[in-house]
Amino acid sequence: MFSLVRHAAIAVIAAGIALPAPLAAQSGVGAYLAGRQAMHDSDYAAAAEYFVQALVRDPDNVTLMENVVHAQLALGELERAYPIAQRMEAQGLRSQVAHMVIVANLIAQEKFEELLARDPESQGIGPLVDGLLAAWAYMGTGAVSKALEQFDKVAEENGLQDFARYHKAMALASVGDFEGAEEIFAADGGRVARISRRAALARAEVLSQLDRNEQALESLTQAFGAQTDPAVANVAARLEAGEKLPFTHVRSAVEGMAEVFFTLGAALNGEAADEYVLIYARTASFLRPDHIDALLLSAELLDELGQYDLSVATYRMVPTSSPDYHAAELGRAEALRRAGKTDAAIEVLEKLAQDHPELPVVHSSLGDLLRQQEKYADAVRAYDKALEYSAEGAGAEWFLYYARGICHERLKQWEKAEADFRSALELNPEQPQVLNYLGYSLVERREKLDEALEMIQRAVQARPDSGYIVDSLGWVLFRLGRYDEAVGHMERAVELMPVDPVVNDHLGDVYWAVGRAREAEFQWKRALSFIDPEDTDGEADPERIRRKLEVGLDAVLAEEGAPPLKVANDG
Repeated sequence: MFSLVRHAAIAVIAAGIALPAPLAAQSGVGAYLAGRQAMHDSDYAAAAEYFVQALVRDPDNVTLMENVVHAQLALGELERAYPIAQRMEAQGLRSQVAHMVIVANLIAQEKFEELLARDPESQGIGPLVDGLLAAWAYMGTGAVSKALEQFDKVAEENGLQDFARYHKAMALASVGDFEGAEEIFAADGGRVARISRRAALARAEVLSQLDRNEQALESLTQAFGAQTDPAVANVAARLEAGEKLPFTHVRSAVEGMAEVFFTLGAALNGEAADEYVLIYARTASFLRPDHIDALLLSAELLDELGQYDLSVATYRMVPTSSPDYHAAELGRAEALRRAGKTDAAIEVLEKLAQDHPELPVVHSSLGDLLRQQEKYADAVRAYDKALEYSAEGAGAEWFLYYARGICHERLKQWEKAEADFRSALELNPEQPQVLNYLGYSLVERREKLDEALEMIQRAVQARPDSGYIVDSLGWVLFRLGRYDEAVGHMERAVELMPVDPVVNDHLGDVYWAVGRAREAEFQWKRALSFIDPEDTDGEADPERIRRKLEVGLDAVLAEEGAPPLKVANDG
């Protein structure tokens, strides 16, 4: 939806923070090694504990000090990291993570003059961060003119103009100059308001303060279109009711500095390592605990880093009164699922569906989770709800039909399944997943094989490197009796998915059909070796494969009453 101006900033930001170098400690080697492993696993709580233990034994070790600071910063425990960071600076050590902790604590104490007195060369975080923080520090001391000059100075850096202009608009709005803020937002066709979701919502508040609610609504429509989330919908409803919205995005210099860390963290997200982004998000939350977007970003990153308990705990920090509470609960459910706590995840989503029945994403998320757990009938009911509340023509509507179709197919309700797959294709005619699933299902049912072939060929054209789809093409050619044509496609599918039992089984059948019996037996044996004995719902049937190894494919087909090989398509 929005494209943050990232690329010029990424190098500037990422260069400002480096992970600690893995240097061996002089003593406490066991604790140090355990801390290194914990850090590698992103287990910051354990890392902090182990590195502190090692630091007690070797109190002057720079690497240990930096590791402790980094781990505490990743945990959001900046106050606990502060004494060690101070000690590092007192010794003249240059450490970006230590500088960040000290700067954040100075901001929290509103020591703006002290912050401005710091030397950016030896005590800085990074040029972009330092420049924006200096501007906000001037705002904190009441030197508004100097602050605006500093924002303009940052804007002169190549690629950083939109970051600086956004913060300048926030600064003006924070002191009540909404006309000045809107002038920035409106420039260049509203460019600054499009850099992020928060920028778009901030502009709506600015316009409302100027008694221009109608224009604020127009700006939201331009930014979000018809697909809004509860937070945006709440703002729109209040604007439509004629309410004058307060400006909430940045109300002080401290909140402005929190916004600096969040803005840059959001810019880094997806472009730099999650560990880097987490540091920025945690600092933003430390400075402004009610910064919901920073909490959501931190929780999302912790989930990606495999720290599910920390992720769940962070999501739970979002209050139920927040318009973004549903987003936090969706994230919490996903973290619980990834942690293997499926029942807890389902419980979260079921409660959320009761509280927010109008949100299609809640029902679809519940449906997806139930489908993954093979609770297909329950999943169908969830998808029914998602479709009921989806706006006609919504971008995700095709997927709901597709997912529900899979559930119907697994429930052996083929007529309903086929209808759903075809509905999905009406909305998204060239969607390769749907083309492949419907085409392959028709192949397995030995129905409409010519249509199935055409569907799968389109899917392969869209996804030529998808092993599943290439396998489907080979398999439909096999079903059509075009065995020689099937060989190359099926061999390619095995290249793409060498340990998949179904694909190897299929290649065995194709080899058998073209008279390459020894190679067929080899593939069937491979297929058997790849079957998970605990997978009772798998398509590859180990007993059937063993029977083929005993008597051959022709005899198995005869035993099953299936058409023999080289029978033309009668579908």
